[in-house]
Amino acid sequence: MKRWTLRIAAALAGLALLAAAALAFALHRADTRMARVLTLPAHPVALRDDAAAVARGRYLFESRGCADCHGHSGGGRRFIDDAKTGMHVAGPNISPGPGNVVAAYRAEDWERTIRHGVKPGGRPLMVMPADDFNRLTDDDLAALVAYVRHLPPVAGGPATLDLPVPVRALYGAGLIPDAAEKIDHALPPSQPVAEGVSVEHGRYVSMACQGCHGATLSGGRIPGGPPDWPAAANLTPGEGSVLPRYGDVAAFKAMLRSGRRPDGSAVSSVMPIEALSKMNDTDVEAVYLYLHSVAPKAAGGR
Repeated sequence: MKRWTLRIAAALAGLALLAAAALAFALHRADTRMARVLTLPAHPVALRDDAAAVARGRYLFESRGCADCHGHSGGGRRFIDDAKTGMHVAGPNISPGPGNVVAAYRAEDWERTIRHGVKPGGRPLMVMPADDFNRLTDDDLAALVAYVRHLPPVAGGPATLDLPVPVRALYGAGLIPDAAEKIDHALPPSQPVAEGVSVEHGRYVSMACQGCHGATLSGGRIPGGPPDWPAAANLTPGEGSVLPRYGDVAAFKAMLRSGRRPDGSAVSSVMPIEALSKMNDTDVEAVYLYLHSVAPKAAGGR
């Protein structure tokens, strides 16, 4: 009996060593992946300072979720602060104020950061949801940058990225991609689409939903999100879709404005309702039209 006990103890010790070695390797791979350098061709977008661009940029900043990470002032905002898991994430200061991270940005740096999730030096940005913004037209990208560059200066600092060991290990193992990995960097910028209640305009606006709901908008677990985040909803007309809850565009619009479904229940707290509530009627109605036109997918396929 003693011999078997020793064998079992030795086996368990061996497994523990293997697990420790695997964890150490995954954490090393995480550091390596964060430090990798991506080489992208320069695609500078002409910087603008005109009032029309700043106004359009303000609308995009407020309605596409930029304030969720950077705050309404652009000075940065802590949006994950989980003492239980040790996960703390904050967006950096992008206003023209002290401690901002964009003071030396050239036109091509803005483009690589926003569209590709890549820092000026070539390293990937770990939290920037560039996959949501990758398909911005040149005009909208220029407008968004114009607004940010004209924000009143506020003091702030760099991003905060404190990830618990399990999250870092999953990232190192390749199970959690960063935005730069999810983007086809060879795609040319989107061509302008006439603004209106059309499927084409709805497709363009809904590209900002892909970070959570996936490339096919069928939802599922959100990669890299905290474990208590619910799965993103299926926005296609397929199995498990949430579209039947919204029998007309008025019901859909009311949900985006209030954060409540037609039955009165609250939508997930992960939904950026504060930003979505600022979408204008044209954008909302176009998205509703587009979602009913996409290919049906079963829930969870992303």
